[in-house]
Amino acid sequence: MYRASEEHGSPQMRGPRQFARSHRGFRVWPTATALCLLSIFASSTKAQSNAPGEYQMKAAFLFHFAEFVEWPAEAFQELNGPLTYCIVGDDPFRGALDESLRGKRVGLHPLRVEHLKVSEPVQRCHVVFLGPTESKRLPEVLASVAGNPVLTVGDSESFVKGGGMIAFCLEGTKMRFEINLAAANTAKLKISARLLALAKTIVGDPRGN
Repeated sequence: MYRASEEHGSPQMRGPRQFARSHRGFRVWPTATALCLLSIFASSTKAQSNAPGEYQMKAAFLFHFAEFVEWPAEAFQELNGPLTYCIVGDDPFRGALDESLRGKRVGLHPLRVEHLKVSEPVQRCHVVFLGPTESKRLPEVLASVAGNPVLTVGDSESFVKGGGMIAFCLEGTKMRFEINLAAANTAKLKISARLLALAKTIVGDPRGN
């Protein structure tokens, strides 16, 4: 495993399955394999936006996103409590996310998926996904989690500009993603520099990018 040394811009070798808990909250040091997979996925080609396998790929992205995000300690009721993914409204994954996360962990946290009706609260979630059919509810959902450490992920082109944190997008035939760093910082979520390096676009980068 590797830990990104953001102060010096160079990786630092760690043990083969070593995790850390900082004074700010929960953190898992992503594996080199996870980083390679995300790099491969980000350069993978697709025939069209609704091609078979699109949401299988997005499910894999969602799993690895959690490995590159640090939640504050108060985000979990217990040290080894579950990390909850919530799909709001229609499930575009058609069960692929449930299958992809079954039996997996991020650090000490087992992963679980909840399917929420549009009227159900999302504050108890750690990762919230809004599919294309729910894009009109973005302002409502973001307002409901304001100030809470909830990673918001979506499909629409305006997702990050509207205040969402990570949005899937197409660059030609390649699957990419955009990140709203300012929104993540406001929610007290720390996104690894390694994930930021793979993003197509970063909104709210304090460096002016």
